[in-house]
Amino acid sequence: MFSQKWKTPIYTVFALGCFAANSVLNRMALGGGKIDASSYIGMRLVTGAAALWIMHASASRKWNPMADLDAIVVKGSLLSAFWLLLYGIAFSFAYLSLAAGMGAFILFGTVQTTMLATSYFQGDRPTVATWVGLAIAVSGLAYLTLPGLSAPDPLGSALMVVAGIAWGIYTLRGKRSQKSPLETTTLNFVFSVPMVLLFCFFMLSGANITWEGAVYATLSGVVASGMGYVAWYAALRGLGIAQAALLQLLVPIIAALGGVALLSEAVTTRLLIAGLMIVAGIALALFGKGNR
Repeated sequence: MFSQKWKTPIYTVFALGCFAANSVLNRMALGGGKIDASSYIGMRLVTGAAALWIMHASASRKWNPMADLDAIVVKGSLLSAFWLLLYGIAFSFAYLSLAAGMGAFILFGTVQTTMLATSYFQGDRPTVATWVGLAIAVSGLAYLTLPGLSAPDPLGSALMVVAGIAWGIYTLRGKRSQKSPLETTTLNFVFSVPMVLLFCFFMLSGANITWEGAVYATLSGVVASGMGYVAWYAALRGLGIAQAALLQLLVPIIAALGGVALLSEAVTTRLLIAGLMIVAGIALALFGKGNR
């Protein structure tokens, strides 16, 4: 569909846009009280799994649902599904007590630490340009999210750290996968369904679902999560670990712009300055001397 030269940039841009959409949809659904956190993550993973199963069956020219399900169960990765579920649960519940900006800072700071530490211990030694670019980008993220915010809720912060670690590990496992991005993501989502349904069963007493909340959860599951994660796993084939970690710092900026467009949030000087810092830092880290 795309030439090899453009596949990684296109998949990366689409995936990062989906990550930002997840944050906006999460705020619209949970912040407005349109759905509870456990029902949201349950619907998100179940609808995502259903959509991916259909896409996987279509792409492989197999329309025997039971045979396809059997193949998924045999080949699936239970461990990746666990990290996906853990990320989704921790992410949703953390935002019940954290401001959006503080949550983004904790999440992506943890993702950076997890992925870059793994890269370092695997023998990858980033260049000086990478470290300087990372410092500039993280400073921009801090400038965007931290000023004016009070001390974060300890439980919410701990949950967001867990979410960051889980997402970092999920990303690293995807980079090592030998299967196609669509197959890998389908396996992960389908295996997560029994676990998330069991979790929702124990949280049933607090269920609160409106039709708007269900729509937001479905959009998050099918498009922002299902399709977005397939694109991300495809992009990872052309990205190094450090590159993948750094590029995710763009997500809070994209999410902020989404808030401006969809939630009528104001465009502030701080947003513009922070955005320039993050983009400049990432550009330096990715294209500085000695980097690809």
